[in-house]
Amino acid sequence: MSADAPAPDATGLRKRIDTTKAHPARVYDVFLGGKDNYPADREAAAMALAANPRGYLTVRHNRDFMRRAVTAAAKDGIRQFLDVGTGLPTQQNVHQIAQAVAPDARVLYVDNDPVVLVHAQALLTSGPEGRTDYIEADLRDPARILEAARRTLDLDRPVALVLAAVLHFIEDDEAYPVVKQLVDALAPGSCLVLSNVSSDLNPAQVGEVTKAFKERGFAMVRRTRAQVERFVTDNGLEMLDPGVVPVHRWRPEQVIDLAEAADPDPDFVAGLDEVDRTRYRDINDVTDADISVYGVMARKH
Repeated sequence: MSADAPAPDATGLRKRIDTTKAHPARVYDVFLGGKDNYPADREAAAMALAANPRGYLTVRHNRDFMRRAVTAAAKDGIRQFLDVGTGLPTQQNVHQIAQAVAPDARVLYVDNDPVVLVHAQALLTSGPEGRTDYIEADLRDPARILEAARRTLDLDRPVALVLAAVLHFIEDDEAYPVVKQLVDALAPGSCLVLSNVSSDLNPAQVGEVTKAFKERGFAMVRRTRAQVERFVTDNGLEMLDPGVVPVHRWRPEQVIDLAEAADPDPDFVAGLDEVDRTRYRDINDVTDADISVYGVMARKH
């Protein structure tokens, strides 16, 4: 599906959406102030917030880590981006970030959630010099992803592979081989942008949050810093500064928050429930005790 393709059959896709169970992409959407979620997703978000009242900081700093890393890749000359586990359209998507630096950037989005595909047209708004495409595929099927990628991207030229907050839904026996297969197919000069929920950053609070999510139907594979590093070292990649760090410490010189958090109306915010209030809170007061996701960027030679 490309920017020139017709919109997907929303009716058929909606029949595949199970609104009775929480879904990671939609829970993420809740914390980013999106509208593409259901009561089950809001309940899961509320449970996670009860377990960790400042957990929204991890979600928003993870998103801003992705923005900073994609910007860095584009400034370094990369003009192709493969974003797997895209999630729902939000304030700044990969093509908007990349094309703000390089208008001719090409982006292929990949996700396997029908609710994401329903809204995929919002991801296909490339500027005239670039291109965006979207395919429905599972990260566990890298061969299909690469086959589709070749229709949009030139894999003989550098590509930024973006795996933001997606690998923690795959067990180790699949996750490491999948990343290797994807990275092996990329040209020298490509880079990997990756984030993963940790098991050694603030483990008590992370344990409560992952327990809440598991009760709502989806498990998360927490990884130590060393286990996240393996995605880099196992593939012979060069770790870029500052290495594997909590996402709020990855080149944090210019954090960009949600627009509504810049100047909230206190009376309006007071009338919202606890989950909705979070998007009006400034994320610049973050501490190390608030963040439970590692981020890293690495280059292939």
